[in-house]
This record gives sequence, structure tokens and C-alpha cells, in this order.
Amino acid sequence: MAAPEFTPRIATVAREAGALLMTYFDRRIGFEYKGDVDLVTEADRASEKMIVSRLRELWPGFDIVGEEGTRQENGSDWRWYVDPLDGTTNFAHGYPVFCVSIGLEYKGALHAGILYDPTRDELFSAERDCGATLNGKPIHVSTTKTLSESILATGFPSHKRHKNPNIHFYHQITLRSHGVRRAGSAALDLANVAAGRYDGFWEFNLNPWDTSAGVLIVQEAGGTVTRFDGSPFRIDSREILASNTVIHAELMHNFAEIFAGRGLEEIPSPVDYAKGREK
Repeated sequence: MAAPEFTPRIATVAREAGALLMTYFDRRIGFEYKGDVDLVTEADRASEKMIVSRLRELWPGFDIVGEEGTRQENGSDWRWYVDPLDGTTNFAHGYPVFCVSIGLEYKGALHAGILYDPTRDELFSAERDCGATLNGKPIHVSTTKTLSESILATGFPSHKRHKNPNIHFYHQITLRSHGVRRAGSAALDLANVAAGRYDGFWEFNLNPWDTSAGVLIVQEAGGTVTRFDGSPFRIDSREILASNTVIHAELMHNFAEIFAGRGLEEIPSPVDYAKGREK
């Protein structure tokens, strides 16, 4: 197996960004609204500025796409995707589930990824054909064999939730699995699939900076990442289905059934429930 070329230096940048975030988090810096409830903190922008500066120093010719608006287009075969604070809403409310995500693409293929959770001092790392690690130790996806035995993760958008169909998938998959968690950081959800803490993860309408690092970490840990129908995941895909590989076919089958409206359990009526409480 090849030795990693990029990740040791990216890890240094991610840890520095994480330390910066924690100085804000510890002071509980307030947040501002962008749009409806898309929270953007001072820390978010400060982290991206620092990360972009370091990446430009280390690899000056690479393209960069940042969640907070950084765009550096040099026509390079290499492109960074930077999420300086994945889990912004959690961060803004003092909930300690967030991370720094830095992914590297080469000619359209994911090549390296780093996720750093500063609250737990956990650094997830992967480079193409070099495996995946957590704080330097190899990690692997779980060996759970069936959906019914699995714990999964998903996420919901911070705005326009009424236009997102995921509540229906959340309900159906909850009934067909051992449970579904919603922690509020897609990048960390992917890392936790890679580490075997979750058996699978899905979400609608994510962006490249949300997924670029986490997808490679899952793949290098032995997992599978596709679109909901099993077609190849691309960096610009707006849907993602990740798993430990073992349950992937079963997950895809269930998604196909849900999309087709077959075998659905109805969501219980709160009105009927309220009537039952009165008895």
C-alpha cells in the first residue's frame, strides 16, 4: 500500500483550523442569519480564510472551492473542497458536533480527505489506495449483515424542510432498521460509517464540500458510496447513500420501494393519538 503524500500536511491545516474554531466555540460567539435559518458564524469565515491561506502556501497552483464562497480557478487538475465548519447550526447553538472537512480531487476523482472533530480530537484521514485512519490507526466499516440489525444516520436541510422528502425515508428506514440518528454533520456521519459506528448513511441535496473528504474515507475503509439507485457517486451528486457494503443492496432495494410507494407504513396521526390519550 502506498504511503500518503498529501494527508499529513492537510492534517496539520485541519488541526489548526479546529483549534481556531474552538476559541470561538469556547466563547460562544453569536451567530447571524443568512437566508431563513442558515446560520453563519464568524468562526466559519475565519476558519475558511485560514485554511485557504495555508493551502495556497503549500499548493499554490491548485483550484479551491470553499463553502463560504472561496473560488480559485487556475485550470489545475487538482481541486480542493473546503468546509471550514460542517455542523454550523450545532456550533452556533453550543452543541459539540461539528468538524473541519478538506477534500482533494484529481481529474474528477477523489484523491485525499481529512475530517477533524476538535471537540473529541478525532482526525479521520484517507488517501487514494492508502486506507483510512482515525488518529493514525486503521479503521474499517462494520460487518453488520442486515438492515434490521443496522444503525444508520441521515440529515435534514437547515431551510425549506417542507420541500424535502426525507421525513418519509426517515420514517420508513427507522421502522426497518435498528434505528436512525440525526446528528447534524454530514461529514461526521460519513466518518462514523467509515469507523464502523454507523452501518449506513443517506442524505438529499448535499454539496461537494460536504461529501468530498467523507466519501473517500468511507471507500478507503471498505465501504460503498453510490446514489440512491446504485449509480456511481460523483462529486456533484445531490444525493448520497453510503454503507458498510454488506447492507448496500438491501438499502437500495428499500429506497426503490419507498420511491415507488410500495409497502409504506403510514405515519401515525397525532390527532388519533391525542384522542387515545383522553381515554
